[in-house]
Amino acid sequence: MKLLIFLTMIVLLSARVSGGDRVSGLSLATRSPVLSMNGMAATSQPLATEAALEILKKGGNAIDAAIAANACLGLMEPTGCGIGGDLFAIVWSEKEQKLLGYNGSGRSPMSLTLEVLKSELKSQDLKEIPAHGTLPISVPGCVDGWVSLHERLGKLPFDQVLEPAIRHARSGFPVSQVIAYDWKISAQVLAGQPGFLETFTRDGKAPAEGDVWKNPDLARCYEKIAESGRSGFYTGEIAEKIASFVQENGGYLTAEDLSSHQGEWVEPVSTRYRDVDVWQLPPNGQGLAVLQLLNIMEGYPVKDWGFGSADLLHHFIEAKKLVFEDRARDYVDPDFHNVPVRDLISKKRSEILRSKISPDKAAMSIDTGRAQTQDGDTVYLSVSDSDGNMVSLIQSNYRGIGSGVCPPGLGFGLQDRGELFCLEENHANVYAPGKRPFHTIIPGFAFRDGKPWLSFGVMGGATQPQAQAWVLMNMIDFGMNLQEAGDAPRVVHVGSSQPTGYSMKDGGEVALETAFTSAVVKELSAKGHKISSRKGLFGGYQAIMRDLEKGIWVGASESRKDGNAAGY
Repeated sequence: MKLLIFLTMIVLLSARVSGGDRVSGLSLATRSPVLSMNGMAATSQPLATEAALEILKKGGNAIDAAIAANACLGLMEPTGCGIGGDLFAIVWSEKEQKLLGYNGSGRSPMSLTLEVLKSELKSQDLKEIPAHGTLPISVPGCVDGWVSLHERLGKLPFDQVLEPAIRHARSGFPVSQVIAYDWKISAQVLAGQPGFLETFTRDGKAPAEGDVWKNPDLARCYEKIAESGRSGFYTGEIAEKIASFVQENGGYLTAEDLSSHQGEWVEPVSTRYRDVDVWQLPPNGQGLAVLQLLNIMEGYPVKDWGFGSADLLHHFIEAKKLVFEDRARDYVDPDFHNVPVRDLISKKRSEILRSKISPDKAAMSIDTGRAQTQDGDTVYLSVSDSDGNMVSLIQSNYRGIGSGVCPPGLGFGLQDRGELFCLEENHANVYAPGKRPFHTIIPGFAFRDGKPWLSFGVMGGATQPQAQAWVLMNMIDFGMNLQEAGDAPRVVHVGSSQPTGYSMKDGGEVALETAFTSAVVKELSAKGHKISSRKGLFGGYQAIMRDLEKGIWVGASESRKDGNAAGY
């Protein structure tokens, strides 16, 4: 489908790489980057991009526009996000002249202890926290994130910010191709979950491509949030419906869990790769993995190896395996575990990890010397404005529409992030009441010459840190432009040790997009890498770059998704 079209375009397009390498003479771009003077939006659904621009043209800023786009995506791409999920953001505030981070992830139910959880799992003959149903539900943090961002940085009244999404929810919108495909799969998987069919199907069927979908229930929820802000969601009718429905179906989320929720402003952390300062949020997300990966790769002659070479792929894959061992042990809620952030992202740590990589042999298992999740559907968006503000925002339910549990009359489903807790009592990520689970969603940001330069992200579970590092290497080492860097074929390693307690023992698998040469694939196999036949692992990229020399905005959007970048 989209991927086939994308690969065909790679073959057919003429060479357009400016200063970068190519894979066997193939073009790495499906289209030109988008350029604008005043502002830019890049999302995974064109109508959401349009909503962001609408807000900018009405006098709103990038923060307003990002919230408006996210609200539209919760309606238009419920397979990736929604107000039943969590949110993270990195924002350059031109007024404050500061890079700000927001962790909008929710916590586990206070009434559900590890002992009770294990008892519940045993009664259902389960050995791990399930992907669906009421047990993996944690407090949704998205709305709190919207309100907190808007209160500190927004410009337009909140009801105006949510107006485009409310309008589309009532009047309807045509479902786009990739989203329709994912929606159909979600309907097959989640049909048995409480409230799912009533919320996300019509006569038991998911909408097909081009079908006009309306969601008046979600429109009413958005209106309450527009009128009352945080309290419109976390207290009162919506909160009571959520809590009572979850409990009626065997879950533990309470109205008190919802009313007590509050996200937090956090300090982003960074490392320097070549001449670029790369910024991420600290755990409980996996952003540190981007920084660790880049630290390791900085010690190699990446440019000399060349894009798509076996040397580059092998060392990148092996670096990822090492970093994901640290991720499995230490990327957890810092309220419950002393996460050694500075040590993890230090150059000294990267030297230790780099020394463990064999140039000729793939590692089957790894001991990094430290004491002590592959699926995921998400939306990432970026917005900039004429004042210079830049927003990098990522939001997700996890596993598509999440738990599949949809309280009646609300128009959205609840996330299943609690699946990513561990059940081992001595593990840092072990389940506990009021704890934030390990998170896969990460917004990215970068500075060049000490100035905000790039707001970017890549959706897709454990793919995200790998693809973020890959995109940055494409730009920094190979001179690709913003669109080429995202369109270029990707490599994704799966099967690493996980924060849920799984340990890699067989080396995992390597998924490659088909543009890599057969000679490279053969060489990787000779080094011991198992080449996977898995598809659909390669993520979804959006980015906005500030051209510091020309004073313009440059936008790019993932060719593997439905979305677009647009400016004004």
